[in-house]
Amino acid sequence: MSLKVAFQMDPIGAVNIDGDSTFRIALEAQARGHELFYYTPDRLAWREGKVVARGWPLEVRRERGNHATLGPETEVDLADWDVVWLRQDPPFDMAYLTTTFLLERLMPGTLVVNDPFWVRNSPEKLLVLNFPDLTPPTIVARDLAMIREFRHRHGDIILKPLYGNGGAGVFRLDPADRNLASLHELFAAFSREPLIAQKYVPDVTRGDKRIILVDGEPVGAINRVPAEGETRSNMHVGGRPEKIGLTARDREICARIGPTLRDKGQIFVGIDVIGDWLTEINVTSPTGIQELERFDGTNTAALIWDAIEAKRT
Repeated sequence: MSLKVAFQMDPIGAVNIDGDSTFRIALEAQARGHELFYYTPDRLAWREGKVVARGWPLEVRRERGNHATLGPETEVDLADWDVVWLRQDPPFDMAYLTTTFLLERLMPGTLVVNDPFWVRNSPEKLLVLNFPDLTPPTIVARDLAMIREFRHRHGDIILKPLYGNGGAGVFRLDPADRNLASLHELFAAFSREPLIAQKYVPDVTRGDKRIILVDGEPVGAINRVPAEGETRSNMHVGGRPEKIGLTARDREICARIGPTLRDKGQIFVGIDVIGDWLTEINVTSPTGIQELERFDGTNTAALIWDAIEAKRT
């Protein structure tokens, strides 16, 4: 089977070929004989009843400094393509939301991965609210008094932007910290969005586990250990990936959320688990498949394409 595959993603010239999941997915697609096309989100448009994009035919290779070759710039009607990947990084802002509205118009004739309707309605820090018994105590609020009351009850909390990513703007406020009001003022100065706070889970010092699910089934995990003196374990801010297996609790969490992900067309998902608690369900642009392949030999990209190809037959 040869598919026409378009990637909506951030500029490909800047990707880390040893860590970027989109690059690995494209490499696997090419190895299977699929035709590749690449464009950035700002080149997506709705024009007179068609969803179009200006971009380039794409060839990829695992060669540092020479990992992508682009063909002549051209405009395509994305309805002519079998698969479109929604793979730009957050922030989950109005620009991001607009691309989901446009790409949604391609379905069901074109398979958009992940399903843009449910990406829009299931951002990572909100989808977990469907499973309150699996998560640490959590509050989503803008009102400072409500956040203060939550902190008073739980003492040690993590405070972060609701639609942030990559560990940016994540703060730990222990009982002795006096900065909650100042942080609230800082966030309120540039955003009208609520904040999210969760009870601090001390197990994070041993790592924040990223579990990869393909079409609702767990395929493996990596552990992300915070750098010395850091609360955040994101690899963007110095977290160290290491090999780790799945526990019985991990499998219980996956069994609970897997059917929801599958039903909502979320083929490639990365969930975050600290200790026994689910903290995020990442559906926008999850990462971690190259690290998992190095540690466990699991070719997650192949499993993803097996799932996609089965849906296109």
